[in-house]
Amino acid sequence: MMTRRTWVVYGMLAAIWAALIVWQTGEHLRGRQAFQNMVVDHGRSVSTTCGVLLRSRSFFGVVSQERLEAALNELVSTRELRSVKLLNFNGEAVASAGVPFDLPRTNDLQGGVLWSNDTVLVENPVDLGTNVPQLILPREIREELRSAETNRVPPSVTNAPATGTNGPRSRFNWRGQGHPYWMTDPEYKTLIEKKGAHTFVIVMSTEMARRATLYDLWMRSIIALLGTIAVAGYGLAWRSQEKTSELQLRLVRASELNLHLKELNLAAAGLAHETRNPLNIIRGLAHLISKQQTAPPETQTKAREIINETDRVTAQLNEFINYSRPREVRRAPTDLSAMAGEVVRTLNYDIEEKSIELQLQIEPLIIEADEQLLRQALFNLVLNAIQAVPPKGAIRIRASRRNNEEAFIEISDNGPGVPAENRAEVFKPYFTTNEEGTGLGLAVVQQIVLAHGWDIQCLANEPAGALFRLAHIKVKHKD
Repeated sequence: MMTRRTWVVYGMLAAIWAALIVWQTGEHLRGRQAFQNMVVDHGRSVSTTCGVLLRSRSFFGVVSQERLEAALNELVSTRELRSVKLLNFNGEAVASAGVPFDLPRTNDLQGGVLWSNDTVLVENPVDLGTNVPQLILPREIREELRSAETNRVPPSVTNAPATGTNGPRSRFNWRGQGHPYWMTDPEYKTLIEKKGAHTFVIVMSTEMARRATLYDLWMRSIIALLGTIAVAGYGLAWRSQEKTSELQLRLVRASELNLHLKELNLAAAGLAHETRNPLNIIRGLAHLISKQQTAPPETQTKAREIINETDRVTAQLNEFINYSRPREVRRAPTDLSAMAGEVVRTLNYDIEEKSIELQLQIEPLIIEADEQLLRQALFNLVLNAIQAVPPKGAIRIRASRRNNEEAFIEISDNGPGVPAENRAEVFKPYFTTNEEGTGLGLAVVQQIVLAHGWDIQCLANEPAGALFRLAHIKVKHKD
């Protein structure tokens, strides 16, 4: 369960992460807009360059369409500039260069700019720097105008010489800033509307802007990802610190409880030890009474019952003292086969009494174990199997290597077995299915196994019976 302080920390981390994402998103949008503005500004500068080019190619307000388009083709040879169109006052193309394209509708333009997937179209008025219009005339129209000039003579200069104060007069000389003298005003106005330079339309590639935008997006994404990882890492670190603090607190409490339980355990063991002395006295007196010849038979029978009960209580006290004793493991190389043989010889009377078939399948193994404790564990397991099997039952003791480093020991029988729901309970103190058992034998076995760092399991033995397996036993290699 998270504390209020943890929720506050997580809320702050979430707010920091959200601020980072919003910040990087805003910076990316501003950067993309800046890249687009750079492209548009570059397009407008190109249109200015085209205006300078137009003025440089003009001769008294007339520009050759062929020469202008040749110059514009050289200009659009770069990767950035795709196409250029020069429009008249009616929005019709009078000169063009580069890749052909359709003129957009006026409603599609936003501030004279139209964006598409790969290109941007920039519309910019022609900056001529003078009030004199520039006429973009192809060869045939220029020839026609020359013929008109030759055939017409202005009234004001009839019989005038062909040269002025500054030399010969050009065929396309203007009367001030008006129209040529051989053209009427309506003719000149119509010519300007059709062939006059009014607007540049520039089509440029957006590849550089898209690359810059994509690079900026990757950089912002990496920053956001690193920020996310940092926030998540700090959150996990905080959570880990909270769990560590909680575990430390639990550990201190468990240590205090463990110390208290040890004190109670020692007190109970001392009480059990002191209880054995009066029990021994009671047993001795009852034994004397049962041996007296003058005692009535009923008294002798009661005395023998007292002896049996005191023996049973003494056995339980001995088991309790053994269970409550601290397990200090003193590992040493132990011959498993020899030790198992000693355990079998110790229980040989019980084995013969029930005519049990005992099988020893033990590989020659030297293991690292406390020999005394392991002998006690094997003794309890074999005794438990002897008590579980019926007369003429079968018990098998098997030990083998699991791999080059570990070995295992199995004690199996063909008795009634242990129900699946009780296999985890058989190692608990005072749990027993045997009316004559104390319920501490297997608990002592588990204590010894865990003290060695091993593992013990209660499994089903096919086709019938129980199987106890000791695993993760370290094998001692010969030097």
